[in-house]
Amino acid sequence: MNQILELLPIILFFVAYQWDGSTIHIGAWSYYFDGIFSATAILIVATILQVAISTTLRRRIEKREIWILFAVGIFGGVTLWFRDPIFIQWKPTIFNWTLAVVFLLAHFFSEKNLIERALGSQLKLPSDAWKKLNLLWIGNFLLVGALNIFVVLNFSESLWVSYKLYSAIGFTLLLAVLTVVLVGPYLPNESKNDQNSSD
Repeated sequence: MNQILELLPIILFFVAYQWDGSTIHIGAWSYYFDGIFSATAILIVATILQVAISTTLRRRIEKREIWILFAVGIFGGVTLWFRDPIFIQWKPTIFNWTLAVVFLLAHFFSEKNLIERALGSQLKLPSDAWKKLNLLWIGNFLLVGALNIFVVLNFSESLWVSYKLYSAIGFTLLLAVLTVVLVGPYLPNESKNDQNSSD
């Protein structure tokens, strides 16, 4: 549920960008969609609402959501202020590479890595499994950041907007599948039986 909510701002960003040049009228009020700048403004508002809804449902806010809100607010705000899309385009790369560095530092210099801290109360895994899971997420952050900036530097703005949506969905699903594959062998027999019976 939370992952679906996190995708909604990106979906709205994509939809708003497709309306570039269009004007909507509601009574005496009208709004002209100004390409990536309108899309960025909607991304900021949608991210705020997404975090607010997630926090209300869980009755707590996660640190990752704070960082997402901060990153979208800063890079989106600078994009609108300077009227330059390069800031919002670089945001996924800087955000993901920063997460990779933080996860990597915790991997080597902390008793428990960040994945274990986040999921340790829900899953009982051996130390090696936590390390592999943490490295999987680090690899995901590095790859997502690298591919994003590759698309930004080599393709058009419109293609990047489409890539941003479809890659977000694709990498979210891929990471979820790989995480399940990695964690699956360590699940209790009852969980496996429940999963099999539901198939």
